[in-house]
Amino acid sequence: MTQPFTEDLITASNSPEWLTAKRRESLALFNGLDLPTEAVEAWKYTHVSDIDFGKLHPHAKRGTVTDVTQLPASVQKRLNGTDVGAYIVLDGPDVVYATPLPAELIAKGVIFTDLKTAVEQHADLVQKYLYSVVPAEVPDDTTIAAPGTTPSKSPDPSEGKFSALAAALWTNGAFVYVPKGVEVELPLGAFRVMSDAGSYTATRTLVVAEANSGVTFIDEQDSEELPGTFAFGAVELIVNDGARLRYVSVQNWGKGVTHIQRQRGNVGRDASLNSLVVTMGGTLSRTEMQSYLLGQGSDSEMLALYFANRDQHFDHYTLQHHAAANAHSDLLYKGVGDDQSVGVFSGMIKVDLNAQKTDAYQKHRTLMLSNEARNYSVPQLEINANDVRCSHGSTTGPVDAEQLFFLKSRGIREEQAEKMLVTAFLEDVLTRVPLKSVVAYIEGIIAEKVGAA
Repeated sequence: MTQPFTEDLITASNSPEWLTAKRRESLALFNGLDLPTEAVEAWKYTHVSDIDFGKLHPHAKRGTVTDVTQLPASVQKRLNGTDVGAYIVLDGPDVVYATPLPAELIAKGVIFTDLKTAVEQHADLVQKYLYSVVPAEVPDDTTIAAPGTTPSKSPDPSEGKFSALAAALWTNGAFVYVPKGVEVELPLGAFRVMSDAGSYTATRTLVVAEANSGVTFIDEQDSEELPGTFAFGAVELIVNDGARLRYVSVQNWGKGVTHIQRQRGNVGRDASLNSLVVTMGGTLSRTEMQSYLLGQGSDSEMLALYFANRDQHFDHYTLQHHAAANAHSDLLYKGVGDDQSVGVFSGMIKVDLNAQKTDAYQKHRTLMLSNEARNYSVPQLEINANDVRCSHGSTTGPVDAEQLFFLKSRGIREEQAEKMLVTAFLEDVLTRVPLKSVVAYIEGIIAEKVGAA
């Protein structure tokens, strides 16, 4: 296997000196790490050790367009139905279309732009926060345990392979900054597309919500069928004391795309992070969603939906890390498996020694539409405090045959009946999302997957 990534790619990024230095460190780390194998517990059910990076080329550059009608049809459809206050559209490494941030938000100090522009125009802010939540190396999430006891095992270094790649070679992404006490009422959004088969992209999202501020950010990915194409990503969410951040990621890449992304949020005192990860596209998808509850009274809601069919392989790894007392976290993952697909869920609740009064929940449920589909579920707890309330659970089962028969007996064709049951199964996640256009879009993808569109 070849390692094609050289410092020429770092030089070509035209980054400032501080960022170039960080990129070089990250690239050296990437080239020195092995790819994770099935021997690494966190990657036990997902095979990536045979990726040959030498076959990949950077995604081709794209020029800007002047009208929405010049964007891919799938993006046009989403933009016509979205209710965001401002958005950017990226094709590979380049912003190809954008709408301006409302003047009243600019006057309040809100910043929303692509990350490459942010490095040029808001260097102090970017330098302060970039890599602070998702560094190049895998974070050591060992819990703080009582003296004389054995803390959890540190992550295998190879788990940082893709984070190091994203840290070294990211070309663009989204940057959001909300000053102290400012509330952004309408969501902001980024729509990412790829259009170059056999290429790779590496992108980052950086959202900073200062104390007592509020914002919603929607990250969407979409493409046509792209054989042998890779999307590497990192999402850094900083939720300072008293702030409220809602983050939504909808991944609907075309067949042939491999998607690997680490998302992590640092949550301060009395702050809240509500996140939703939707996985529908690509051939192989690995998404890590982590919340680090650093302040007393912090709150994290982690929601996810996935629907795997055909030969899709979806792997979700989650972490709820309670480092402070009186914090609350609630995780609800719901998935659907059809055809010969594979679903993987590995979730961990970690509670540090002094994180008393922790209130943490984790639930994973899977609906199987095919006898050939497989699902692996590994919920876990690691508790080092003695005054906590923590629970976890996982269930997997088929569509209720009686419910399906009942609907068919009322004249509803099987595909539509199955779609109704799948939507009902996912409903308690969708009802927690106060974004009507996003919910309608997800329901449309579900209908297509079960052939009821």
